Amino acid sequence: MLGWPVRKEEPGWVEITPHHGTAGLSFQTEPRFTRPQWPTASAGQQMMMHLDIEVDDLSSAADRALALGATPADFQPQDGVRVMFDPVGHPFCLFVRADPDA
Repeated sequence: MLGWPVRKEEPGWVEITPHHGTAGLSFQTEPRFTRPQWPTASAGQQMMMHLDIEVDDLSSAADRALALGATPADFQPQDGVRVMFDPVGHPFCLFVRADPDA
């Protein structure tokens, strides 16, 4: 989704970094993973992390996320943001920065 190259990959682990080489993200599989509830509720697995990804075009970014295996959340809390789930259920948001001059 981010277009970052894989820096390191081994069983159950992957690291990605942006092209300019600053800090990246690492992901590890967890065999006992339980899909979190979103929006949060008083019971059930709570969200452990959340990525907010700024995009230029919300519709195009959502279409790309869908093509990569994401699904949209039933509840969308605001305009200018799309809450999505990755293929195993981690929530993330796509957003367009609000115009500060508006």
